[in-house]
Amino acid sequence: MSTATIDLNSDLGECPELLANGSDFELMRYITTANVACGGHAGDEQTMRRTLAAAKELNLAVGAHPGYPDRQHFGRVASPQPPSTIEASVREQIATLTKIADALGVQLVHVKPHGALYHAANQSREAGTAIGRAVLAINPQLIMIGQAGSPVLELWKSMGLRCAAEAFADRVYEADGTLRKRTLAGALLDEPQRAAAQAISIATRHLVIAANGSELPLMADTLCIHSDTPGSVAVARAVNLGLESAGVRLERLR
Repeated sequence: MSTATIDLNSDLGECPELLANGSDFELMRYITTANVACGGHAGDEQTMRRTLAAAKELNLAVGAHPGYPDRQHFGRVASPQPPSTIEASVREQIATLTKIADALGVQLVHVKPHGALYHAANQSREAGTAIGRAVLAINPQLIMIGQAGSPVLELWKSMGLRCAAEAFADRVYEADGTLRKRTLAGALLDEPQRAAAQAISIATRHLVIAANGSELPLMADTLCIHSDTPGSVAVARAVNLGLESAGVRLERLR
């Protein structure tokens, strides 16, 4: 049996309907860390407040999930913004969430960029630096969540920021370590047992099986389940129970 520990995170507060019907809250029962959409790609003051309150009730670690301010495309389309614009936008989003969190007595623990902004940080030193500067301006103690194996993690560390390497329970990996594009078939692992198997492999064997069948080494501190993945609650439940059965202890970011 493994004695590994890992965090389990999810991107939340992105869809008012999922908050209204209780899906977001039910998913939160199976994770340890919540990334809260804070007004860029999704989210408003009401969804932030409701998500933060639910996370507080369940004793989850809470962080900001800033994205490109492009609600039409849900922040998933690359945007050629200059670094100064990225920095200002990310700073504003984190500040908005921080203000609401403070009013609720909730302390933010981390920042995880969303969608195209997340991938821009992986690919562009300028974008990664802009995000890091925004976080330093708000709270230099916040943990940066970035994709495991990405050079942006070392960049953020060089800026004096703490980091957590992230892998994905519900996304398929290509042989080069990138995530399969959402526009391609088979990009999502929405079958609960397949997602659980991938999570267990990452947490205990430190590897993931790519789309072509090859094995990729992958060291991660936290695993993500997207709240908008079809059947996300069932996926989160299977991942949680699968990790527990494999002897992996779930431990929130701190």
